[in-house]
This record gives sequence, C-alpha cells and structure tokens, in this order.
Amino acid sequence: MPAAPADRVFIFDTTLRDGEQSPGASMNTAEKLEIARQLVRLGVDVIEAGFPISSPGDFESVRRIAGEVGDAATVCALSRAVPADIERAAEALEGAKRPRIHTGIGVSESHLRDKLKISRDEALERGVAAVKLARSFVEDVEFYAEDAGRAEPEFLYRMIEAAIAAGATVVNIPDTTGYAYPEVFGELIGGLMENVRGIEDVTVSVHCHNDLGMATANSLAGVKAGARQIECTINGLGERAGNTAMEEVVMALKMRPDVFGVTSGINTREFVRASRLVSSITGILVQPNKAIVGANAFAHSSGIHQDGVLKQRSTYEIIDPEEVGAGGSSIVLTARSGRAALRHRLAELGYVMEDDEFEHIHQAFLDLADKKKEVYDEDLEALVGEAERMIGEVFHLEQVHVSCGEPGIPTATVELIDRDGESFIDSSHGNGPVDAVYNAINRIVREPNDLTEFSVQSITRGIDAVGEVTIRIKSEDGRTFTGRGAHPDIVVSSAKAYVNALNRLLVAAERPQLPAEV
Repeated sequence: MPAAPADRVFIFDTTLRDGEQSPGASMNTAEKLEIARQLVRLGVDVIEAGFPISSPGDFESVRRIAGEVGDAATVCALSRAVPADIERAAEALEGAKRPRIHTGIGVSESHLRDKLKISRDEALERGVAAVKLARSFVEDVEFYAEDAGRAEPEFLYRMIEAAIAAGATVVNIPDTTGYAYPEVFGELIGGLMENVRGIEDVTVSVHCHNDLGMATANSLAGVKAGARQIECTINGLGERAGNTAMEEVVMALKMRPDVFGVTSGINTREFVRASRLVSSITGILVQPNKAIVGANAFAHSSGIHQDGVLKQRSTYEIIDPEEVGAGGSSIVLTARSGRAALRHRLAELGYVMEDDEFEHIHQAFLDLADKKKEVYDEDLEALVGEAERMIGEVFHLEQVHVSCGEPGIPTATVELIDRDGESFIDSSHGNGPVDAVYNAINRIVREPNDLTEFSVQSITRGIDAVGEVTIRIKSEDGRTFTGRGAHPDIVVSSAKAYVNALNRLLVAAERPQLPAEV
C-alpha cells in the first residue's frame, strides 16, 4: 500500500486479531469470516485477520479470509520478528489479492531488557532482518515498534529509519500499554515525521491501547501530527482495557473536519450493525453509555434535554443517529422527563388531549415513574385507559391496604370516594388478598354480583412491569360488565378492575337501556 495522501486516513481493523485477545472473545473460523464480511461492508482498508503461527485455527482463519476478501481490502497477518512466524504468515496469505505481513519487535527499555533480553543493536538487527524476509514474500510490509509509547525517541527514530530502508511500506507506532497521553503521543509522531529519513515515503500508523481511557484521543493526536493509518477494533475490543474504538475515531474525523482535515473511506451507517454482530459473536456486551454504538448513545432522559431535542435535534445531538445506523433518537420516559416529552410521546401514540386531561395523565405518569426505572408505551396506554375509566365514576378507589401471609388471615382495608366527594372506609378478610379486597369493596358498594372471570397479564417488561387485570361480573338481572385496572401492584390492579366493573354496573342500573354487556 502506498503512503496515504495528506487528506486520507486508512482504517486498519484488528478486531479479528487484537480484539480476539479480549478475555472470553475467542472466535472460530466461521465467526471470523462473518465479521470479515461486515468489515468489508464497512469499507475498512486493512483487515488484520490473525496471527497464523499461533494456532492451526488462526492459520485457517487468515487463509479463508484472504481467499474471500479479494480486492475489497488488504488482508494482513501478524508475526513476530522470527523467520518461522513470517514464513507461516506468508503461507496463510497465499490466496490474498492484497496481502500484508505485519512484523516487528519491542523497542522500549522494558521490552528489550525484561522480555527480549537483548541489546538495542540486536533488536535493530532482528527488526531489519524481519522486514527483509517479509518483503521477499509480499510487496506490502508493515513494521511495528512494540511499546513505542515508552521508548527512548532517538532509538525509535533509528529503528524506524532502518525498517524503512529495509523495505517497510507502513510503520506502526504502538502505545502498547496505553501509557501515553495526547500531547506526548502527538509529539512522538511529530518527532518521527521530522527526524526519520524516508518517512514521507511510507504510511505512519498508530495503534493505541485504552489502559488510561485515552486510546481514541491518542490516535487522533497521532493523526494531527501526520499519522495516516489508525489501527482499531469494533467496540474497542482488545487486550486489557481494549484498543482504539473504530466507531469513535472515524466519527471524530467525520464530525470535526475543521480540526483534523482528513477523511476515511468508512461507511459509517454500518457501525451499529457491526457493533451488534461483534457483541453477539464474542458475547461481550457493549456498555449502554458507549459512544456512538451504545444503547444510550442517542437516548435522552432529562426533561431539559428532551425538550431541546424535540425542538431541534442539534441542541443536544452532534451526530445524526442515522449516520451510524442507529435509526433515530430515543426519548426515554422516566421520572426526570418533562411535560414536552410526555405530550410528544402521547401524540405519537395517537392521544391528543386537552390541558386538563393531560395534567391528570401527567400526574399519574409521575406517580408511576417514581415506581419504575422507565415508562414504556404500554404503560402510557394503560394510564390513558385508567383515566378514561375514571370518567363518570360512581366510586373512585382512593387507597387499598392488604395484609397476608402463611400463617395468617388475608385482610384488606379500602377507601372509596363517591361522586359527591364522601369517603367510605371498610375492612374485610378473604381466602387471599384479592378476595379480601373485593369483600371490603362489597361492604361499601353493596351491589350484588357474581365474579365470572378474572385474568391478569403483564403489559410491560421487567420486574417492575405494570400488570393489567381484566374481570367480568354478572348482575342479578343477568347482565355482564367488564372491568379493567392497571398498576405495578397486582392487588391494586385487581381492586381498580373491580371498582371499574361495579361503576359500569351502577351506571347501567341508572340507565337500564344499556346493552347486556358493557
């Protein structure tokens, strides 16, 4: 691959190699192929398909991906600066139309002294030999200077210059341990651009880890300083705290051309799809507040934010959700939501109401929201239904209290308020809490009837779901009346449903012309 133009950044995806090194994220060949196809849809420039010498499975994955991708992307295989590694990588890449071998060696004092136990000169010799051997197999060779973020700059310059002279086409400057921070990492890349002969003829790449939460910022600092390839993963997967997240750096470049002045070839509308696929295959969930692809990335809960977004999306969203394949913004109804968000969602559900009626619904919404983390559409429909059922009530259920258990006698106390505002309180016992409640209500209403049907169902999801109770009662003259009630407490739902049915019965007694079932 030739050096990148000044206004173009190549995207090198290492989800299938470094991303797979996330604990628990191992993938089989079929799964890697599925992700590789999605990476092609994204339009990545380079797919690092694996580390062929590490296992037969990794070798096969690189071989299969190399044969399938064709001209759509460069297929890259990792190796250490070890002849057997490089030869195995070349073998796996034989079917690739655009093959790249990625080889290199540690350059920090820690790696030289503690891991490799070699001198700087020995490291330089091994690095040059690795590049030359790789170049004998493929035209495109990327050299990585492992732990460059902690390396002594002058030695790093020597190593990179030697790698370029040996035939490297891409030089990778990794912050392997996530130790750098943007100003320092940017200065490191800038120093390379100024002090390494031949640097203008190759592509400078950055590979940043997220141990201090700065992988994205460091990668962008590298771009500002002249790097033109970013190595990244979907969802930021990778060793320890992970790698630079592709969706974050690409959208930063796209949203801030005034700052970076470069573009990528990524189809950003595939990001959410890619994120969900990788999460599904690896079993590693995406945190809800993850930038760009998290479930809450375009969700608004605060009433102030909801009001602003409803008036003009850009007040609180700098990215159009459709640009990353997220569909649209989400107004999450919670206790913090304001009137504007509630009225907007009710209107979307088809409920247009006068101010007085809305205020009643709003108060009921707040009461419910205090009991639940989130209020769903089904909850709103139940609230509207409850409000409609209260119109023309003969009796209104004001409160209900129950006591039950084993051993013990289920007892209930209820308070009903009639249409004149008079309060009635009574208690009773029964076979269970609902039976006790119904007996207490009967002591107040004193309208003979038979309970013929009782059913309960959850109308929303979760442990705090609203339960809706539907009952039917039959009056002494044989007419059937249906009652419904909804509330997070099933006993309260049952009481509401019974009072609703009794109200219908009482109204019908005042208007005998009503049909047989109401």
